[in-house]
Amino acid sequence: MNIVCLDLEGVLVPEIWIAFSEESKIPELRITTRDEPDYDKLMKYRLGILKEHGLGLNEIQAVISKIDPLPGAKEFLDELRSFSQVLILSDTFEQFAAPLMKKLGMPTIFCNTLEVAGNGEITGYHMRCEQSKLSTIKALQSIGYEPITSGDSYNDLGMILASKAGFLFRSTEKIKADYPDLPAFEEYDDLLAAIKSAM
Repeated sequence: MNIVCLDLEGVLVPEIWIAFSEESKIPELRITTRDEPDYDKLMKYRLGILKEHGLGLNEIQAVISKIDPLPGAKEFLDELRSFSQVLILSDTFEQFAAPLMKKLGMPTIFCNTLEVAGNGEITGYHMRCEQSKLSTIKALQSIGYEPITSGDSYNDLGMILASKAGFLFRSTEKIKADYPDLPAFEEYDDLLAAIKSAM
């Protein structure tokens, strides 16, 4: 039984941290999993910058409220869900993802959660499980599913490589060069066609 698993940021919605970096005028927050493979290192770096600037969840959520899905993403997801179960696997956080899920038609998402103080300061984060995307793919395989996956960043490579079929979508030139055997697409129609042919 097939199931399609997609990354969220960069695939269906813009990168939240980049949007917040632009709004807050803090260029250091532009770094994402496309640039830094070590997610724990990246998050600790981000939280340090937020603390330094006195910024917290409220400010980030205010920016997220203005983010819309990437052009064509909702239609792509609707078409995909018309013939397959779809699961979004993301290293983002429930507190970030909720408003974006409404704009995407409430697909199922597995993600992480933030630890937030009463004043809105983000004091830490809790990962759903270790190597959450790859662990989820292995768990799905253990109960009879054959995942077909797509993502754009370093933290998506584990799930893409472990899947029945996996595709890069709007990835970086470096990742595409490092993984030349992975099919890479820039348009939703091409990704949709590849997913259908893999089923």
